[in-house]
Amino acid sequence: MAKSILIIEDEKNLAKFVSLELQHEGYEVEVEHDGRSGLNKALEKDYDLILLDLMLPEMDGYEVTRRLQLEKTTYVIMVTARDSVMDIVTGLDRGADGYIVKPFAIEELLARVRAIFRRQDIEKAKYVTKPDGTYRDLQLDVHNRAAIRNGETIPLTKREFDLLSVLMENINQVMTREELLAHVWKYDQEAETNVVDVYIRYLRGKIDVPGKESYVQTVRGMGYVIRDK
Repeated sequence: MAKSILIIEDEKNLAKFVSLELQHEGYEVEVEHDGRSGLNKALEKDYDLILLDLMLPEMDGYEVTRRLQLEKTTYVIMVTARDSVMDIVTGLDRGADGYIVKPFAIEELLARVRAIFRRQDIEKAKYVTKPDGTYRDLQLDVHNRAAIRNGETIPLTKREFDLLSVLMENINQVMTREELLAHVWKYDQEAETNVVDVYIRYLRGKIDVPGKESYVQTVRGMGYVIRDK
């Protein structure tokens, strides 16, 4: 089955060109030209990948990514003219799985798309055979990429699920921020380790029970751990 791609790009000529090239490669492609319409389309359907411009009318790419992550785990490559290191780091920290700067060679974009799909297929294969995990009253539902407590599903973003999964796989082992970056974000370039702290906070906000000890413990000066009590 062909991979599906949604392009959210307000430069119509560029969007048409990229769409045709992707279709020529055998992908199913749809296009939206503003952030709000793109977000609505992304929430309505399950795409394998979204190519997302940052500077969009109606809603910028950062906000599209933020809202999308609340409900979906779709892979996102940000496509933008912003090329500073901080712009790239911000895009990745906001949840993008890749970042390409305009103007770009179409061969580079196609290569990045193939790389994302290879990673996606590897992760899917890994989770097909990987057993669900349980810690205290929290169960990790690998198939649906969610946490379950007392029969109720706690939806997690792709990053949150992967972060919890890595910590549960390494129970009683303190994971440094650098190790978590390598396992969860798989960055090719240097990234600020405080993104791990941000996502630990997001994760705790979803899985922790008020008044009870956090599932994820902070080890000062080192990193984070889930301890088997």
